[in-house]
Amino acid sequence: MREVTKRRWRVTLDVAVGGFLAFVVVVGTVETRSYGELAAGLAVVAGSVATARRYPAVSLGIALAGALAVPFPYGDHLPVWVVFVLVAMSYQAGLRMPRARPGILTGVAFAVLGLPLALVFGQDGLGDWAAMVAILVFAGLSPWLLGRYIRVRGELARTGWRRAEEMESRQRLIADQARLRERARIASDMHDSLGHELSLIAVRAAALEVAGGLDDVQRDAAAQLRTSAAAATERLREIIGVLREDAAPVEPVRGDLGELIGRARASGLLIESTVDSDGVPPMVARAAYRVVQEALTNVAKHAPGAAVTVRVAGSGGVTDVSVVNAPPPAGPLPGAASGHLGLIGLRERVRLVGGTLRAGPHEGGFAVTATLPHDAAPVEESPELREAADDEVGQPTSARALELARRDVRRSLIQAVAVPLALFGVVVAVSGIVFLYEWNSSELPGPVYERLRIGQSRAELAPQLPENERVARPVRGEPPLPQVPGVACEYYGTGRSWLDNDYAAFRLCFAGGTLVAKDRFAEGAS
Repeated sequence: MREVTKRRWRVTLDVAVGGFLAFVVVVGTVETRSYGELAAGLAVVAGSVATARRYPAVSLGIALAGALAVPFPYGDHLPVWVVFVLVAMSYQAGLRMPRARPGILTGVAFAVLGLPLALVFGQDGLGDWAAMVAILVFAGLSPWLLGRYIRVRGELARTGWRRAEEMESRQRLIADQARLRERARIASDMHDSLGHELSLIAVRAAALEVAGGLDDVQRDAAAQLRTSAAAATERLREIIGVLREDAAPVEPVRGDLGELIGRARASGLLIESTVDSDGVPPMVARAAYRVVQEALTNVAKHAPGAAVTVRVAGSGGVTDVSVVNAPPPAGPLPGAASGHLGLIGLRERVRLVGGTLRAGPHEGGFAVTATLPHDAAPVEESPELREAADDEVGQPTSARALELARRDVRRSLIQAVAVPLALFGVVVAVSGIVFLYEWNSSELPGPVYERLRIGQSRAELAPQLPENERVARPVRGEPPLPQVPGVACEYYGTGRSWLDNDYAAFRLCFAGGTLVAKDRFAEGAS
């Protein structure tokens, strides 16, 4: 049902566009009463609108053919409907073409064919050629580029959001893996600590079992205690093994902060440290250890040579951890891109002890700070809060993809505006140079014109004539041609400025190689 409705809307839109363009053609031909132009215009509208949706390149070709062919046989004016049809069909073609190449080839082919025709067959010569160039650039190329821009923008938006969703899903999976890895590291810590304590309980229970001075009931209780401790150790090993099956191998936390900072200094890091972790619970101490370890690893990887300040202070039931590095002297290592997975794992570690983690740029460097309460339950967070927290430690992949898509769209918009203007500027510059050269090289001095006599041969006059003929000449004041068989006329400038509205021209007519008439006429002369 939805497809049928959409198809009906498309047909209605096409009919409306075709009706409007046909109305423009009829209105444009009322004054001239040119039925040939009316028929040609309606045929161009019908053909271009009918093929615009399924064959946009064909529609563009029909509109360009109408723009190039219709003006010449029907007077010295440019029909307004030609501009309307070309703008509408060029925009539709750019919007509906899946690839730009057919449109470019169609436009280039008609430009190569039509511009020489406008120069040769146009009544105003160079003026008709310049008008045709302006039509092709502003009524053809510009709307087509606008249509391409809107199509590319839509495709980029759809593709960008689809890829962003895929990358976001992949990023969530990677973040979940980082959290599982940190949980596996926590499980290793639990195994090492609890397993050690349970083993000690089993050893002491065994010693109590063989000690003297105990009755049978007490020995049975000690045996049961030893057996329970051994069973608990084995069950703990099994549970930790299950947790480790879903995560990559990890290195458990070993040693204390002093040893960790000492090893980092020995590796070349410049560290200023203040550590006060007395009376800190074991899980909080391990979380602080991991925060400092991950932060120092990132400094060594992304900011080599930067000075680092480590602060660990416990007071009032809370331990504050801060690792801040200055900007690296030589800049970050090339190619050392960070996925922020270690920071995501740290967030999970800190969350499980009820704390908060903050990480981000700081005065040209980077700062990692954590607040770890001593007696707090793990913080429960929704998926939305988790994604927002992950975004704090690094720009998500979807945001980067969206930014790249927006950059491409802005570049396309700039091209849609700049390319037509640049092309028009080049055409105007080249046309101006050609026009000035032709104008200056086709002037016939007045005294030379006065010395020309009817009956002189063309060969005799050739040394006195300019090397080029005048292309741009008056079109309304020219006298009738001499009624002589085989007459051919040449036109030359009179020396008047090309800025004058009533500029004049010399006309020399030859028949059989002999000058049979010479005239001077100006624009608007009768």
